[in-house]
Amino acid sequence: MAKRLSNESPISDVLKAFIENNKLQSGMDKIDVEKAWKELMGNGVNTYTKEVILKGTTLYVTLTSAVLREELSYGKQKIITMLNEELRKDVVKELVLR
Repeated sequence: MAKRLSNESPISDVLKAFIENNKLQSGMDKIDVEKAWKELMGNGVNTYTKEVILKGTTLYVTLTSAVLREELSYGKQKIITMLNEELRKDVVKELVLR
């Protein structure tokens, strides 16, 4: 019986290589940013959040409350910093609240 070659790799390494080879990182970033927004902002903000879209390095957040939009606009840079820290890389450079 022939010996089997040992080409073992952790699944995380295989998935990273697959994502890189197929240029899927931007799609993964979109999903990660939306998840991070929901986790960081909590139920109060998420109730009024209609959609979270990442286009390039700009995050577009549509809110149903003008008052909340105004309040969040004062802390845009802090929100960007919190999101990038959560993602452990600089994905978001600009935040547009609609």
